[in-house]
Amino acid sequence: MSLTLARRASAEFAGTAFLVAAVVGSGIAAARLSPGDVGLQLLENAIATTFALGALILTFGPVSGAHLNPVVSAVDWWFGRRTGTGLTGSHLAAYAAAQTAGAITGSLLANLMFDLPAVALSKTDRTGGNLWLAEVVATAGLVVLIFSLARTGRTSAAPAAVGAYIGAAYWFTSSTSFANPAVTVGRAFTDTFAGIAPVSVPGFVAAQLVGGLVAVAALAAWYPHAGRAAGAVLVPPLSQEAEAR
Repeated sequence: MSLTLARRASAEFAGTAFLVAAVVGSGIAAARLSPGDVGLQLLENAIATTFALGALILTFGPVSGAHLNPVVSAVDWWFGRRTGTGLTGSHLAAYAAAQTAGAITGSLLANLMFDLPAVALSKTDRTGGNLWLAEVVATAGLVVLIFSLARTGRTSAAPAAVGAYIGAAYWFTSSTSFANPAVTVGRAFTDTFAGIAPVSVPGFVAAQLVGGLVAVAALAAWYPHAGRAAGAVLVPPLSQEAEAR
């Protein structure tokens, strides 16, 4: 692995770890601070996630693009493979591995910060056609948003726009918008408010992958030259010259 790829993969690892720590940690805090009020717990969880996601894109975007999501990385590879603007196959593999490992680490970290066992597999079943449909919708919408921003030169709005979308999708989807295979896997390692039972993970991940395919079809229709901007998802990484400064 090259030094540049190692740097970017480490940023994806850390960014995804912080994201899951924010999701899980705020869920634990919400359950403790607002016992018996699930609606308020979800609001607290959504607000914390929204702000954390925006901050993480600002922090890690210039290093790795702050994909923090294997579906985003896979679509970036797909659109950029012909133009050479997106991730290569080896970069995609490194990103996905780092994101998944980071998500698991973030879940364990959140458990420890709240004095819980580091690993406690979730018992919260999340299964059913309505939830899988919600994940298709949530993931497709997220990917279309990200690539439309890149294609139209509005990546500076990505931290606010992506955070706002996820915050809203907490409420307009029945699944509370996981929209991320790595985050889904990570959330299986905590038996708390944000957890998902391991047996429910494959259905969510499959739905998210379908959402990515739906987004590819939509972007091909609405932004036929999306591949030209694949290197600017979510935030364009620093050039080698800028990194050397």
